[in-house]
Amino acid sequence: MTEQEKRKQAVAWLSPQLSSYFIAGGVAGATSRTVVSPLERLKIIQQPVQGGVASLVRMWREEGFKGFMRGNGINCLRIIPYSAVQFTTYEQLKKWFTGYGAKPLDTPIRLCAGALAGITSVCTTYPLDLIRSRLSIVTASIPMQSAGTSTSAAAPTGTMKPALASGYHTASAAAKNSSVFTPRDLTVLGMTLKVMREEGGLRALYRGLIPTAMGVAPYVGINFATYEALRGIITPPGKTGAHRKLACGALAGSISQTLTYPFDVLRRKMQVTGLDALGYKYTGAFDALKHIVRNEGIQGLYRGLWPNLLKVAPSIATSFFTYELVKELLGAS
Repeated sequence: MTEQEKRKQAVAWLSPQLSSYFIAGGVAGATSRTVVSPLERLKIIQQPVQGGVASLVRMWREEGFKGFMRGNGINCLRIIPYSAVQFTTYEQLKKWFTGYGAKPLDTPIRLCAGALAGITSVCTTYPLDLIRSRLSIVTASIPMQSAGTSTSAAAPTGTMKPALASGYHTASAAAKNSSVFTPRDLTVLGMTLKVMREEGGLRALYRGLIPTAMGVAPYVGINFATYEALRGIITPPGKTGAHRKLACGALAGSISQTLTYPFDVLRRKMQVTGLDALGYKYTGAFDALKHIVRNEGIQGLYRGLWPNLLKVAPSIATSFFTYELVKELLGAS
């Protein structure tokens, strides 16, 4: 290798190709998350407060389209850099691990590159993910309840379900639990400052990072490796239609999410542990794990899996399809 080629490799991260990966990844993330915004909100609500699929119908009936899109702004604010970093890191790691084409690109390399890309992206954007979860919960259209209090105990059978409440009503109901949310708190900046002020400073914004990283690493690794393996089977030369590409993404996302879903449940539990109205006071990820298994059984680690799969399949399918489309339009290989 000549000295000039070495210098080119040393500054490869500044190349237009890398910028194309970053842009394509960001566009892919925003597009895929917007497509499944209603199901994303449903998943976040269902895990901590144990709502149901009927919540989706209630969201539409009582909040309309605005209810479906609530939280999508901060969702995209997080997912754009998250997806951009993830795709870019994955592409670069594949090159580094194969010596820029000197070694074959096999499944173990894809798994490793995907796992490291997932960890990098989640560490980069984790505070935004935590704040998004908090805002989705405190503005949820499902009444919050204290630990140990069930809906059936709170109201007689046959009584009308509470109307969808705004975050302000939710805050009022939770006031007795010393968790009051003012209008200022119900913004990205306001919630960030509240968490830092009341829950331990900057460190509080990373609560749940370890179980998240443990879940994201295998999830992203399996996701990328499975997608590329399926591409070789489902989209052989001459059969590269959009529906085949979308099928690859949908299958890859469903497989990887099912295998790693318990980590996602633990992540959400840890992220909302500071919300007194929900009654969660876990001291750590293992404490949360023991509490869930003891009180809900193993099935508690898969609560919300089915609606989540309904979200993941179109989300990952859209993400991969959009990424490849934008990357091709930008001239990146």
